[in-house]
Amino acid sequence: MKLQKSTSIALCSVLEAASDPSRQISAAEIVAKYGVSAHHLAKVLRQLSRSGFVESTRGAGGGYRFIGNAKRLTLYDVIEVFEDVSARSAEGGDSEYGTDVGQAIAVVLREIDETSRATFRSITISTMLKMIARAKNQATGSRAT
Repeated sequence: MKLQKSTSIALCSVLEAASDPSRQISAAEIVAKYGVSAHHLAKVLRQLSRSGFVESTRGAGGGYRFIGNAKRLTLYDVIEVFEDVSARSAEGGDSEYGTDVGQAIAVVLREIDETSRATFRSITISTMLKMIARAKNQATGSRAT
């Protein structure tokens, strides 16, 4: 499953903010770290704010702070704000799906989509933060040797 650019930016933004919920992260920090468009990021952050995942503060020292529950918020919760994650049906307008082979392919694609959705529903922001910390520790450990 390939995620849209907005969804990827949203996941990175939520994870950055959730890594230290007591701190406000500026949009400029996210732009610098991920090389995304400031305009595009502003749209994503507005939507994350409307969805109740982050809180924004304007002015000097302002930024975005994670206000979700990292142990309950899943990747799926964030993804579904930006993508249509409903079950795929056989693509009616495509002629290949009207054949036996096409129908079999459609079944497999639906199963793949459902597996992806189930996986995204099972991974919380907290779990992702632990994975990120573990990867950092392993990278630091391998450089020290």
